[in-house]
Amino acid sequence: MIADEMRDRLAALRPTRLEVVDESESHRGHAGYRDGGQTHFRIRMASPDFAGLGRVQRHRLVHQALGDIVPRIHALALELSET
Repeated sequence: MIADEMRDRLAALRPTRLEVVDESESHRGHAGYRDGGQTHFRIRMASPDFAGLGRVQRHRLVHQALGDIVPRIHALALELSET
């Protein structure tokens, strides 16, 4: 499952809190939805690695950690903090 892959890869950022939510069902009938879901995700994450970084830099770190997962999904919402 994509959510499990995300959790595994995000472990490299030493999260103190990590929640990966598949929100695909709430987008049924919208652009990018596929049967079986795994198209729309929300990540809520806190990590000391985000300390001193702006929003864009934090997003870039997450996208880098997720790597080839990002092109395989339609939407990714990020809620990131250092604590």
